[in-house]
Amino acid sequence: MEFQQGHIPVLFEETISLLNLKEGATVVDGTFGGGGHAAAILSAIGPDGLLIAIDRDEAAIARAHRRFGDVPNVRIVHANFGEIQSVLGSLGLHSVDGVLLDLGVSSYQLEDADRGFSYMQDAKLDMRMDRTQQLDAAEVVNTYPREELAEIIRGYGEERWADRIAEFIVREREKHPIQTTSQLVSVIKAAIPHGARRDGPHPAKRTFQAIRIEVNNELRSLPGAIADCAEVLRPGGRLAVITFHSLEDRIVKQEFRRLADPCECPKDFPVCVCGRKPVVRIITRKPVEAPASELEENPRARSAKLRVAERI
Repeated sequence: MEFQQGHIPVLFEETISLLNLKEGATVVDGTFGGGGHAAAILSAIGPDGLLIAIDRDEAAIARAHRRFGDVPNVRIVHANFGEIQSVLGSLGLHSVDGVLLDLGVSSYQLEDADRGFSYMQDAKLDMRMDRTQQLDAAEVVNTYPREELAEIIRGYGEERWADRIAEFIVREREKHPIQTTSQLVSVIKAAIPHGARRDGPHPAKRTFQAIRIEVNNELRSLPGAIADCAEVLRPGGRLAVITFHSLEDRIVKQEFRRLADPCECPKDFPVCVCGRKPVVRIITRKPVEAPASELEENPRARSAKLRVAERI
């Protein structure tokens, strides 16, 4: 399958294979993005299947309409995948045979300077995946208390200099609002000691990740969204989740484990009395990672991890 240059779906073959799709299946692509995975799903389920393409980004929805708007067995919905139950209800459906979630920021979002996701391009501080929502990066940076900023940068960005970065942000915004990505990058660079900036990733990478996660509520809503996606699967249906950093992967791993073993009885109880039954079985005991051949063509796949669970 051919992809647009610069927008290659990560773990493409592994994801489609592990979804184990059959002709006539109903499948949700909860993060349409550029549509690479969606096209392969359509090919697998055939004309008697149904693809429900969801994305919270209006630009992705516009791409979906351009690419699949005339395809009769595709439904395109502007929504967050966490709303999967209400989306299915609006379409008169209650269950599906597969769900794919490709988490994090997309290549399209990073490469569109106007979106404000990238620390490599100057733009207004925005970072909203859904541009109809009110909260944006500028509001986080300019109004959150110093302690909350530090907690976000440390927790979501795993940034060792979080307290110092938060302090420098507050000091700078007292002079004038921080309105652009380049202004924020300058503040971060000033906050991190020169010696600590010599090696490793770009000094702003972790802070930008943290602010983006806060703006889009990417982690707090993830456990519930995974549970809801598993709930709508028919027996034998599979949920595939691709993550791009350790915080996401840890949540997916823990939620899959909880759904596979929900019993809350003390370990010394001879039999289960809580009545909680397993919802899924875990297909990937260890996350699937990109092979060396894919990394050569698509460096973005370096941090990608795929986990799959099947509804019991």
